[in-house]
Amino acid sequence: MTSNFSYKQQFERFAQNMGRKFEPEIRYHLAKTYLCLGGTTATATLGSLLHLSGWLELGFLTGIGSILLVLGLIFMEDNGKNFYTRLGMLLGFGFCSGQTLGPFLQYIRILNPAIIVTALTGTSIVFVTLTLAALLAERGSYLFLGGILISVLNTMALISLFNMFMGSYFIAQTQLYIGLGVMSTFILYDTQAIIEKARMGSRDYIRHSLDLFFDVLSIFRKLLIILAQKEENERQNKKRN
Repeated sequence: MTSNFSYKQQFERFAQNMGRKFEPEIRYHLAKTYLCLGGTTATATLGSLLHLSGWLELGFLTGIGSILLVLGLIFMEDNGKNFYTRLGMLLGFGFCSGQTLGPFLQYIRILNPAIIVTALTGTSIVFVTLTLAALLAERGSYLFLGGILISVLNTMALISLFNMFMGSYFIAQTQLYIGLGVMSTFILYDTQAIIEKARMGSRDYIRHSLDLFFDVLSIFRKLLIILAQKEENERQNKKRN
């Protein structure tokens, strides 16, 4: 009973701090952004489940669809009249992303279904923790990370290009873990960037939720790969022993 009361007090204190820290319109914008993010994640889950069940497997069409939908969201500016069109494109992208992830999830389900649950749990913890860190931090304190993160991604892309010819396992593994760290850090940057953009008048929560969805999806994929590799190595070691 005391524990429940303590949690209630902590939540009320957190809500009061958020109320003092952010203007009502910013809180409203964040709420809509996270609502869209939740909807996109739900459609991605639906796409994956349909593929895993064998009810719907669109194959390479989902890759093409993902590219077209993202380009559409980038070039179709929010004009206040195309909300439902852009929302449909966002949810469609989420569905295509889930379908694209389906074959890999199918393989992991055969390897060890617990990996999927672990990756989902890890992704959720990373997202919630870093989102709270960004919200509670000083205004704009993580915005300096933007240029650094972009530079790291560009460097990694260049190294990946060279590694296609070198075939170094060490480089590939290093990039995998660095990529996980980079995409996790993007949550800090993107969260504060969304807040500052909203304060400057940009209330395109469809585009803002797309940015966060990219982060979440990337983290989930990388965790799946890391955990799958660990499971495969453990099985190989058992066979040798």
